[in-house]
Order: sequence, then structure tokens, then C-alpha cells
Amino acid sequence: MRHGKKGNKLSRTASHRKALLMNLGCQLITYKRITTTLAKAKALRTYIEPIITKTKSTESKEAIMHNHRIVFSYLNDKAAVKELFTVVAPKVAGRPGGYTRIIKLGARTGDNAEIAMIELVDFNEIYGKGIGESAEPAKRTRRSGGKKKAAVEVEATTEDATETAVEEATDTETEEKA
Repeated sequence: MRHGKKGNKLSRTASHRKALLMNLGCQLITYKRITTTLAKAKALRTYIEPIITKTKSTESKEAIMHNHRIVFSYLNDKAAVKELFTVVAPKVAGRPGGYTRIIKLGARTGDNAEIAMIELVDFNEIYGKGIGESAEPAKRTRRSGGKKKAAVEVEATTEDATETAVEEATDTETEEKA
């Protein structure tokens, strides 16, 4: 029975599985998108998401250095760790989780294994509408009136813009007459 067994063993020993996930994680960070089997992609998601979460904390210099060391112990690749902290972390700063996306691609010819593409969500040009716009964190509450407040702010800015445009037009007309 499989009661309480978390994580897929992937038909490997513990050391082989650790090395596999380490290599897949480094490749995912480096290339932002990799193609592998569905089982490996699901195992990689549970391995890499906590690592990406570790890159987001920026309390003090000691905490940042400590997180660098922890992430390096999971990846063992200096280039991937540097890429993770310098390129990936700023893009996922506003995201509360769910940094990866798994897309099924069908069956592989030969052994009929299910193939999937796993990618970092914020680095997809097709689906990413606001790439690089993660300045403010995502809101966690659902209160009514959020859209009303935004509409009022938009109206106020458009009124200010029309008033300044009218003032500029009258200023240019008076300058032309003089």
C-alpha cells in the first residue's frame, strides 16, 4: 500500500533521484523551459518551487547569503544560482507561488511515455501579458468596491488631464494673439 508516501520515486535510488532533480532544476533555471516526462515534471515542480521561494526574501545581507548557500546545496551549480537570484527572483517577486507551469505534449514514440513541458510562468512571452510588471504584490483579499475605486481614480485623472489640456490651449492662444 502507498499510505502516506509523498513524492514519486521515479524508479531510482535516493542519490540518483537527487542528482536527476538537481540537473533538471539547473536546466529549468538556465533555459526557463524544458521538455521531459510528465512524472519527472511533476516531481521537479515540488522540488524547484520551494527553492524559488527562498530567493524572494530580502531581509538582511546575512539572510540573503544564507539563502544563497541553501539554494546552492540543492542545485550545486554557481551559474544557475546566480541566474536564479539575479534574473528569476525579481520577476517572481510579486507572485505568491505557482512559479511553474506544466503543459502536456502527448506520448513519446518508442515507449509511449507521456511528455510534458515545464516552464517558468513569468518567462513565457505568449501567455505573459505583464512581463516585468510585478512591482506590487498580488492582493490576497476579495473585498467589494475594488473596481469602483479604480474607476473613480481613472475618472479623476481624466478630468485633471482635460483641465490641463484646456489651460494649455488657452495659454497658447493668448501667446499667439500677443
